[in-house]
Amino acid sequence: MKTIIAMVRKELIDAMRDKRSVMAGLYYAIGTPLLMCGMFMVLIGQLSTPEDLNIKITNADNAPDLVRFLNNRGINASTDEGVAAKDVKDIELIISDNYAAHMAKAKPAEITLIADNSNEKLQQSIRRVENQLQAYSGEMGSLRLIARGINPAVVQPIKVVVEDQATPDSKGGFILGIAIFTMIYSVFISGMNLAIDTSAGERERNSLALLLSHPISTRQLVLGKIIAVTCFALLGLLLILIVSKFAYTFVPWQELGFSVNISPDFMGLMLFIGIPLAIMAATLQLFVSFMAKTFKEAQSYLTMVLFVPLALSMAASYNIAPDVLEWLPVSGQQQALMAFIKGREIPMLQLLVSSAATLVLSIALAFGLEKLLKSEKVVFGL
Repeated sequence: MKTIIAMVRKELIDAMRDKRSVMAGLYYAIGTPLLMCGMFMVLIGQLSTPEDLNIKITNADNAPDLVRFLNNRGINASTDEGVAAKDVKDIELIISDNYAAHMAKAKPAEITLIADNSNEKLQQSIRRVENQLQAYSGEMGSLRLIARGINPAVVQPIKVVVEDQATPDSKGGFILGIAIFTMIYSVFISGMNLAIDTSAGERERNSLALLLSHPISTRQLVLGKIIAVTCFALLGLLLILIVSKFAYTFVPWQELGFSVNISPDFMGLMLFIGIPLAIMAATLQLFVSFMAKTFKEAQSYLTMVLFVPLALSMAASYNIAPDVLEWLPVSGQQQALMAFIKGREIPMLQLLVSSAATLVLSIALAFGLEKLLKSEKVVFGL
């Protein structure tokens, strides 16, 4: 045990000497919550107080009531005062010449909406115009029925009453689901640079062979490296939890009708679940790095390998995968965390199975590492 502890100290000291490389992995844990909170604040501001939409309306004089209706809802004609040409969206509303005559006779009046629906920047504005036109059409339809002595409720044979049982905390589960995704991914990002440096990096510096010449077994060497990388992975997880705890409080979630709260219980559960994930991340990254022959090759391989936990986590976040993912590493732990933040019962069996599978995979990779380091081809990069 003393030898393993000395090995871990050696790895941590070597890592701290290259502060820029180590911090590159931890910047993700620090910066991601801040970036996400900034994006959410901008998005909430747009949803709660949408900006006026300026479009081109042709033959606006044919439908003054419609134009007034749109103006009251923030959709202005490009000919209005104070509307600059640069602020006009590339959306045109053409009111037919016989619009007034058809409306007077209670006939369908034609309006043509011209816009490029493939333009991502216009899609939200197009939906907004379409929704308001539908709302105006519904109002006009109700007025026509009333003018004929018919109750508008007649055309609504079914009245759907929705009783939402979701709590403000559970409604914020979708946001925290994204946060959980970033937290799990930080486990794999934070220790990656150290994993590459202590494996492929040491081999390129010819220090790996020198290290093996000391009175230390291959298993002790492997355990020391795994523990060191795991420490950095857990450090990244702890940092992203702390930053998220404070950063998410500055976002006005109440504007959307829910709350997002990273409680101490959630932080404790996240750290508990993150331990086997950190061990698996460390063993996986070390194994792949030792398989590579150069430092740059290890970086390329790990970039591709990281897509596996990324895909599992995304599949669990958006519920687009088969039920078997509930029992696999990463996705199983993530779904248990999402159940916790939504106030549901934690699927303990699935959590235990996925965590056990994570540890079994870590042990298998650790034995694989031990076998690799007994090969001269791996040690000398032949």
